[in-house]
Amino acid sequence: MTLLDSVEIDTQDPIGSVIWLHGLGADGHDFEQIVPELRLPDWLRLRFVFPHAPYRKVTINGGMTMRAWYDVLALERDGPQDEKGIRESGAHLLKLIEYEHAKGIPYHRILIAGFSQGGVIAVHTALRFEQRLAGLLAISTYLPLPESLGQEVFGNLKAQPMDLPIFVGHGSFDPVLPIEFGKYLYETVITGGYKADWYEYPMAHAVCADEIRDIRSWILDVYSSG
Repeated sequence: MTLLDSVEIDTQDPIGSVIWLHGLGADGHDFEQIVPELRLPDWLRLRFVFPHAPYRKVTINGGMTMRAWYDVLALERDGPQDEKGIRESGAHLLKLIEYEHAKGIPYHRILIAGFSQGGVIAVHTALRFEQRLAGLLAISTYLPLPESLGQEVFGNLKAQPMDLPIFVGHGSFDPVLPIEFGKYLYETVITGGYKADWYEYPMAHAVCADEIRDIRSWILDVYSSG
């Protein structure tokens, strides 16, 4: 499996890395501009990695080929999911994590973030990763493959669930992924013993200025304590 092409915003002598996955049909440039908007302090030298999803046909879009982390078969929360595609993209993310680690970034300073479909892969991978990561940033997304959580996450004795900070943010007017999707994700990880924070915004399927401010504060907390 080759390393995904990515947009990278590097810094001199980084102390951590943020791997941020875009949504369906976008690419790695989609969240590139969020870096200056975060206004991170000089001491927090982070390398940002924005990978491009592979091209694939997407069922709900009439089989059109576009950048997608997996095929979307239905939009219902309990509808069928492309497990093979989710796991393949999870493996791509694992490779990016290991690549950052090989460049000298400790696992506990690698933060995984994702929006919408990218958030699905971020959630899937971070919850199953057996090393302590810096945190999981899940924006306007949902919990994939919930039937596998018992064995692969909550039943995994190597995991340290309460040590992983999780940010779950969602728009209350989201017409693509209703807010109940995000709430189900949040409630599930809380019940499983994770340290998660819920953020709700009066917006659609997007990221707003208030959320960016909250993400900034959350990232500062994560790296100040990690």
